[in-house]
Amino acid sequence: MRKSLIAVAIGTALTVAACSDKEVAQQATQGAQTEQAQTMQTSQFDQSNPFYAASTLPYQAPDFTKIKFEHFEPAFEAGMAEQAAEIEAIANNPEAPTFENTIVAMEKAGALLSRVSAVFSNVAGSNGNDDTRALQGKMAPKFAAHRDNIMLNPALFERVKAVYENRASLSGEALRLVEDTYRGFVRAGAELSEEAKERIREINAEMSSLTTEFQRNLMTLARENTIIVDSAEELAGLSDAQIQAYANAAAAAGHEGKYAISITNTTRQPVLASLENRELRQRIWEASAFRGTGNTATDNRPLVKKLTQLRAERAQLLGYNNWGEYVLETSMAGTPAAAQNMLRDLVPAVVSNVAAEQAEIQAVIDAEGGDFEVQPWDWAYYAEKVRAEKYALDTDEVKQYFEFNRVVEDGVFYAMNQLFGITFVPRNDIPGYADDVRVYEVRDVNGDVLGLFYGDWFTRDGKRGGAWMSSFVRQSHLLDTKPVILNNQNIVKAASGPTLLSFDEVSTMFHEMGHALHGMFSDVMYPSLAGTAVSRDYVEFPSTFQEDWMLNEKVLNNFAKHHETGEPIPKELLDKVLAAKNFNMGYDTLEYIASALLDLEYHTLTPEAAANITDVAAFEAAALERNGVAVNAVPPRYKSTFFAHIFAGGYSAGYYAYMWSEILAADAFKYMQEQGGLTLENGQKFRDTILSKGNSKDPMQQYIDFRGKEPTGEALLERRGLTTPKIN
Repeated sequence: MRKSLIAVAIGTALTVAACSDKEVAQQATQGAQTEQAQTMQTSQFDQSNPFYAASTLPYQAPDFTKIKFEHFEPAFEAGMAEQAAEIEAIANNPEAPTFENTIVAMEKAGALLSRVSAVFSNVAGSNGNDDTRALQGKMAPKFAAHRDNIMLNPALFERVKAVYENRASLSGEALRLVEDTYRGFVRAGAELSEEAKERIREINAEMSSLTTEFQRNLMTLARENTIIVDSAEELAGLSDAQIQAYANAAAAAGHEGKYAISITNTTRQPVLASLENRELRQRIWEASAFRGTGNTATDNRPLVKKLTQLRAERAQLLGYNNWGEYVLETSMAGTPAAAQNMLRDLVPAVVSNVAAEQAEIQAVIDAEGGDFEVQPWDWAYYAEKVRAEKYALDTDEVKQYFEFNRVVEDGVFYAMNQLFGITFVPRNDIPGYADDVRVYEVRDVNGDVLGLFYGDWFTRDGKRGGAWMSSFVRQSHLLDTKPVILNNQNIVKAASGPTLLSFDEVSTMFHEMGHALHGMFSDVMYPSLAGTAVSRDYVEFPSTFQEDWMLNEKVLNNFAKHHETGEPIPKELLDKVLAAKNFNMGYDTLEYIASALLDLEYHTLTPEAAANITDVAAFEAAALERNGVAVNAVPPRYKSTFFAHIFAGGYSAGYYAYMWSEILAADAFKYMQEQGGLTLENGQKFRDTILSKGNSKDPMQQYIDFRGKEPTGEALLERRGLTTPKIN
């Protein structure tokens, strides 16, 4: 779900906590104390604060040589006060409401708050610490109240409504913005009674508090569930570089002479594919799978239950049967039923593939004399053995041809140059927020500057798991701003020597670059419609589309070279890589579908049914069974207590979007191959019809403009080897 500029400006990307300000509004004494506190904070904000004015660095890039932690809070306070005054001026304007004096004025409001929010949210996610997490919690009640004060302002809504009702003279982006803005106010509760609005405020505050607590808990859970290993012998199967990295991590954590393995954000753990010690594999898997269930001091189960209940109640107050109906109303899918049907149509074929994969794995276990049935902690390890036998593929051998710098420069950047004509020029004069962050100026095919790109590819303490794209500055002709885009990944940097990447890590880098270009190529007037500000089930389309360029012969030949000899990847090895590309696809698809269906199960509950959840594990198990995806050896990619996408991020009722978007991506990529593949002409068409449009045009119409018709699932069948899904 895209965020309006108002939502961005007040820092909703921070996923911070919030609590109700009901008592503040009702009690004059408390209100005076709060106002006094805000005045004190705002008084600390002056020209010495780097957020006081737009950055003077190129393209308003944040000046991290000047920004210190203590600058954030007073800038937040001043930013909220400034935007509140701007909104009041718009709401109380004595002139008749017009598009310019109401909608455009709102687009221009909140500049200071947007600046500080964009920087803080990115730093907190990429380089966070106890201070940033504490500030998230402290500021959250104010953010929640600030947003509600805007979206539930009756005078402001009346002006928005008046412009909406007189929109006949508008067209294009302006019409799209008016309709989108009006719908946003209605969906926020602007037409509700005062009593219902008050309850909406309370729910919003509590939900914000809980989602932030959930996110903070994930950081804590990662520390609580770190696995300490006593001897190197237990790590048999891992490379010397991996073992050294774990030794370094242990030493940094005060466990000198031991080895520390941190869990990643998914149920499946990458290290399990190589680790020979079955007992240790089980320890690692259980630490991952049971985190947040009371296995350590931090328990996320109460948050899962309460968030589910509050979302259901909020949806009902707004006139919807459940949260899924509310969320998906503005998506391509339209309804939870459409998303569920798409996923359920895939289940029989996927489960059948899983059964075949499991039989192959069990045969290897039996042949080695293993007296056990394959368990979740065994799957990746024995799947690699099957892969090696079936395709004679050594994944460590493949890594020798995926050296990090070559992948970035000669792989990702090269492919984008061949398709779009753009170049990435290092800007070492522009500071990053951490040592490993690289900054590039992106230049168009004609030499014009498009914006800045920050590459933050390596993992570090304080960085949240996974990979993502975000921005420091959004493109807008109205505000005369160029995009400043950030890509994050969690690649473990080699303790010494070159960093070698897995196939999946390379694919992820291409994926995130797809998101980056969606923001970089944005060419719209209004910031609320810019770049990736589209529905969840559309935003993953341009990124998934870019993944397949990794396997383009021209691109591969340019970057897949041995890190020592420079020799290109041998054709025999490449053939094995391509043949094995869809290996274990049943497992990969089932663990994803199980999570997506679990998400929709939570978010199609009525408030009454949500209140009846007493046991999270039991609800999860029943949901998986009900959907036919309860396979013991293949658990959901995310289990409830660490499902950050839906309980700490913006994907609640929307995790299905990755598969929905993949249908679009596969169809579009196949079409482009039919039109000549990797050419500037093809890239320009994709840029003109998709990447430049943001949310300025209906997403399905964008796709039709590019493809000439709506997508089918046939290309996904080829991409994954599964039954054709439906998208209707």
